[in-house]
Amino acid sequence: MSWGIALVLGFVQGLTEFLPISSSAHLRVVAALAGWPDPGAAFTAVTQLGTEAAVLLYFRRDIAVIVTAWTRSLRGRVPRSDPHARLGWYVIIGTVPIGLLGLAFQDTIETALRDLRLVAATLIVFGLVLGLADRVAANRRPLEALTTRHALALGTAQALALIPGVSRSGGTISAGLLLGYTRTAAARYAFLLAVPAVLASGGLELTKLDEGLTPEWGPTILATVVAFGTGYLVIAWFLRYISTHRFTPFVWYRVGLGVLLLGLIGTGLIAP
Repeated sequence: MSWGIALVLGFVQGLTEFLPISSSAHLRVVAALAGWPDPGAAFTAVTQLGTEAAVLLYFRRDIAVIVTAWTRSLRGRVPRSDPHARLGWYVIIGTVPIGLLGLAFQDTIETALRDLRLVAATLIVFGLVLGLADRVAANRRPLEALTTRHALALGTAQALALIPGVSRSGGTISAGLLLGYTRTAAARYAFLLAVPAVLASGGLELTKLDEGLTPEWGPTILATVVAFGTGYLVIAWFLRYISTHRFTPFVWYRVGLGVLLLGLIGTGLIAP
């Protein structure tokens, strides 16, 4: 991978990671449209470390409070009913589905699931799911109303993002809206829930960089740094945007991109 390609893909990763449009799909699609090799699932996982570093920085105060309360609850210094301690447990519970499925289907995720026909289909289908969820959403529940059952349901929705095109934030937010949570609450939990899963998968893939399974260190690190800077700006904008707007533009974008992909594949302009 050249430095120029790494720069572009790092920007794409940072721009799309927190929007409900699937960063893994966009890395795959942009590479295909430009005639570049598929960057691969491992490259995606490593560059996601950059965007998750942006989450850690942006939500540093929230995360510090949650971790402190959760740790103190283990020692009995704060009650386990404390809302911040409970949120710590809910992030752990919500991470279980993606951890189990990621390990069980690692080979499939890195090969068969990256077929552009599947990517196009999931962009369309889960775009429509997001649109439906946004339309019927009650938008009443705050994040403090999260329950164990809902945390597991949202974690299962996040796990669907192992399929490129679903979108980690899009799947979690859609489930949150269907369960009655506000747009902002669903998005904040989606960002917090992604942290342990992405850090674990990215850390695992870092060990493979010298095995010829991903691009060399230099371009990959550049892409990760670019993804961090871009992602930080996107988080701030996205949370402000959804506080007063629906997800409709993202729904139409997903559906349009999926239809375009299917058309390009059908005419032989790009290979699946």
